[in-house]
Amino acid sequence: MGFIRFEKNQLINLEYSLNKEMLRSNRAGSFSCTTIIGCNTRKYHGLLVCPQPMLNNANHVLLSKVDETIIQHDAEFNLGINRYPGTYNPRGHKYVRDFSADILPKITYRVGGVVFTKETLFITQEEKVMIRYTLVEAQSPTMVRIKPFLAFRNIHELSKKNIYLNTKYEVVPNGIRTRMYDGYSFLYMQFSRAHAEYVHAPDWYNDLEYYNEQERGYEFREDLYVPGFFEFSMKKGESIIFCAGTEPVKPLAITRSFNKEIKNRVPRDSYENSIDNAAGQFFYQRGKETDIVAGFPWYDRIGRFTFMALPGLSLAREAMFICRQVIDTMVKEMKGPFFPETGRANNTSFLSADTSLWFIWALQQCCYTKEEKAATWKKYGKVVRNILESYAGGNDFIEMHENKLLHIDDFHPGLTWMNAVANGKYVTPRYGYVVEVNALWHNAIVFAVEAADTAGETTFVKKWSPLPPVIRDSFADTFWNESLECLYDFVHDGVPDLNIRPNQVIAASLPNSPLSELMIKNVLDVIKGRLLTPKGLRTLSPENPLYRGRYSGNEEHRNLALHQGTVHPWLLGHFAEAYLKIYQTQGVEFVEFLYDSFRDEMTEHGIGTISELYDGDPPHPGKGAISFAASVSELVRMRWMIDKYLKGKK
Repeated sequence: MGFIRFEKNQLINLEYSLNKEMLRSNRAGSFSCTTIIGCNTRKYHGLLVCPQPMLNNANHVLLSKVDETIIQHDAEFNLGINRYPGTYNPRGHKYVRDFSADILPKITYRVGGVVFTKETLFITQEEKVMIRYTLVEAQSPTMVRIKPFLAFRNIHELSKKNIYLNTKYEVVPNGIRTRMYDGYSFLYMQFSRAHAEYVHAPDWYNDLEYYNEQERGYEFREDLYVPGFFEFSMKKGESIIFCAGTEPVKPLAITRSFNKEIKNRVPRDSYENSIDNAAGQFFYQRGKETDIVAGFPWYDRIGRFTFMALPGLSLAREAMFICRQVIDTMVKEMKGPFFPETGRANNTSFLSADTSLWFIWALQQCCYTKEEKAATWKKYGKVVRNILESYAGGNDFIEMHENKLLHIDDFHPGLTWMNAVANGKYVTPRYGYVVEVNALWHNAIVFAVEAADTAGETTFVKKWSPLPPVIRDSFADTFWNESLECLYDFVHDGVPDLNIRPNQVIAASLPNSPLSELMIKNVLDVIKGRLLTPKGLRTLSPENPLYRGRYSGNEEHRNLALHQGTVHPWLLGHFAEAYLKIYQTQGVEFVEFLYDSFRDEMTEHGIGTISELYDGDPPHPGKGAISFAASVSELVRMRWMIDKYLKGKK
């Protein structure tokens, strides 16, 4: 029995199986995503989703899905499944007998005496997906028909039947190439063997429904184009590989390429290996640039989550080199002291109060010795100095006050990670003195002074070393809630925000925390009693009348809940770090319990990975993006912390 596996009774139950999604991505920025039975339920689902260079490099769905038909004695058995208004047609899920994903996602079908498997492989460095079909059992001559469904549209949009469609195709070795519209890459569809016959029969399949989009309040019906179909015979024990990509391949190399990729895969045969695999899926390279996708299937890069995720992702894959490439890419794109937060090219936004401080935290996590601190300062000291001096001197929205704390002006209440908008207004506006921003500020200065000192930068050390003691005193005077023995979330014009939120755990967890040990312990007690769940920290205490325990409904309803009770797993890493700081080896057992609480998530929502969000109310089902970089990375970091303390105990 594999670690990630589903059986017949689970798979034929659509209420169960359609809520299980499988993701594969590669370093080329492409991905493949659908449900475990191959029925698309989101506009973001597709077998080949990849950047389009002629279309601003945005991700587009080229190949939406492939449906298969088994033919014996002129009887057709359709293995595909699609939802149309009021019905599913065909209903191929009734033939599914098994699904496993330890190395490759593999579906096993049984049709009478026929046993047929389908294994999907995403190529590591190319915009290419391969499907290996194997006829395991057959008592009679068997034909297989492959029908590709094309979309050729941006992942955030839907395809509609139109008069601009180009139905032409060209024959290439063992297949064809086609593209629906000018400006797109060609889609090459080829087979490992020559006897796959292509029949051109262009047609639209109208009104496929994506119920996840319907539930989210978006348009949910799509028209997909089927250019024709491929047919080929198969014998018992025989395999044939279908390859779809944006570049042609030599048919004789398809099988060799498939087998080579498999050899390089780490099996998802355990919880830890599944997390490691998930961690490796967020890196992507375009030319000389390397970035981190914040989450799949709809996010691109998000500045703060890039730096939040980097330390954990580097630990998972021992990928310090590629993490350095990510940092260098981000540094190249800086504007003054600020990093790109969202968007690209002319649409880039740099509005963030904390991203630059998370950058310094990410650098800090990679420095374990004096030599590493000195080397880091030598390479990035100029960038760190620029950030600190710009923040201290003030800019359009943030400045350092006489108490040495950073202050965000009233006109920019959405510059932290809690920046959801509903009805044109920020749901959780945070400005003035914000707790995690100032904790990160203190941590950044202490680290910078230490690193500069190891590198012999005496002038910098002399200028900045007097600030941390002042910040610590101001921090306690400003944020400490004496009555509840925890931290205010933000303070504006001397008026504290009284909502119990999780941002204070960041202040407690940082290597250079502005809090005393007793303060950290008290903060942890409050968080443990009011915010902690097995899936992370709630964003608001359930005792608060503003609390929303379910993340559901249309965009407005979801945004109203996003930071008003919804659970965010990435915060758990900071809780664990602060908890171990106080309880040392005595706290390991509890942190291990929290880490293990995600083990069952390997077969929920996003298979083999960790979701962006979870409901605040039990049983805390996964919500949001099915795979989120910060969620995965902080679990990896938790495991690293556990191992470190256990080694110390021995």
